[in-house]
Amino acid sequence: MSALMERLDALARFSDEEGALTRLYLTPSHRAAAEAVRGWMEEAGMTAAIDAAGSVAGRWEGRVAGLPALLVGSHIDTVRDAGRYDGNFGVLAAIEAVRRLRAEGVGLPSAVEVLAFGDEEGARFPVTLTTSRAIAGTFDPATLAAVDPAGVSLREALAGFGADPQAIPALARRREAVLGYVELHIEQGPVLEAEGLPVGVVSAIAGAARYAITLHGHAGHAGTVPMALRRDALAAAAEMMLAIERIARAGGELVATVGQIEARPGAVNVIPGEVRFSLDLRSPSDAAREAARAAIAAEIGAIAARRAVHPAMERTYEAPAAVCSPALSGALEAAVARAGIRPRRLPSGAGHDGLAMVALCPIAMLFVRCKGGISHHPAESITAADAETAVAILGDFLRHWSPDEVSDAR
Repeated sequence: MSALMERLDALARFSDEEGALTRLYLTPSHRAAAEAVRGWMEEAGMTAAIDAAGSVAGRWEGRVAGLPALLVGSHIDTVRDAGRYDGNFGVLAAIEAVRRLRAEGVGLPSAVEVLAFGDEEGARFPVTLTTSRAIAGTFDPATLAAVDPAGVSLREALAGFGADPQAIPALARRREAVLGYVELHIEQGPVLEAEGLPVGVVSAIAGAARYAITLHGHAGHAGTVPMALRRDALAAAAEMMLAIERIARAGGELVATVGQIEARPGAVNVIPGEVRFSLDLRSPSDAAREAARAAIAAEIGAIAARRAVHPAMERTYEAPAAVCSPALSGALEAAVARAGIRPRRLPSGAGHDGLAMVALCPIAMLFVRCKGGISHHPAESITAADAETAVAILGDFLRHWSPDEVSDAR
């Protein structure tokens, strides 16, 4: 087993619960993992520290000290009962790439800063991307009042972790000191495996919007109300869900998901009088996503009118798409091609720290094939060969990319 895969196994041992990998932001397992990552950064030749928001930052100077930095990294927090590669792989792969370049005596025309973010998943507090927003300069101090299910505030958790909530605004990087952000990440989908490719270059991180849709019909006796006279909210919701699927199937890279549904009163012998269901809508094109929303809203209105139910559609979350930098993505593609692999561009339907980092600098991502497209699950799996390929491509990218190309495109 390679040293990288061994470290991924070692990092997976830092967990909040026995027998499963659950590492939530600012927990003792997060602190232990951050300390381990800091140690590995220092072994690789970087100066490293855990910052005021709980991220680990390691810096490797370029040929001249004090040069602007290319930021490379990912996150080390997890969902509950997680796999061991989501986020963690990108952090440890970046450390390994720096270690190899430094061992070979390579000098780069920029500094490299490896970042291990602590709150990408948003699995503990009702906020997310806290740590990358701190670096990007978009952290909202109001989120310090957010509380976890145990009633602990983010402010209290930061203090308990040994971080400093008051110092978070000072973490914001100056734009002139940052050249870009690059992240290696498992695909979390089946495309690369289906095409027999170990890696792919991300074109954009999809924008997402979530909605709560409520339908008010009329409850009634299941045996006494004729079918033609019913105002069945659940039957209306079922027709709407099929319409949502039809619109999404015609939308190219658009995806739509109804993941939650609740029918009331919820009795086996009562016609549902009220239904509430969720809608998650994503696309790498914000315009396409908005067009789909409008089409879905029109369909919901038409179905509701025909079935005599009253609809309400409330947006509960929205984040715009983050388009990857043509210059950085092109340099990644060139490194993929030099490795003898057919370059493949694909969007990311999942969110990543790049959604926050794009406010600071150009971003790019390299996806790594994962078995069955499975992620956020203990069965999450990548091969040692694919991991090695990705590290080699990142190292080659760092050798060949030109900071001037990116600065010219900003």
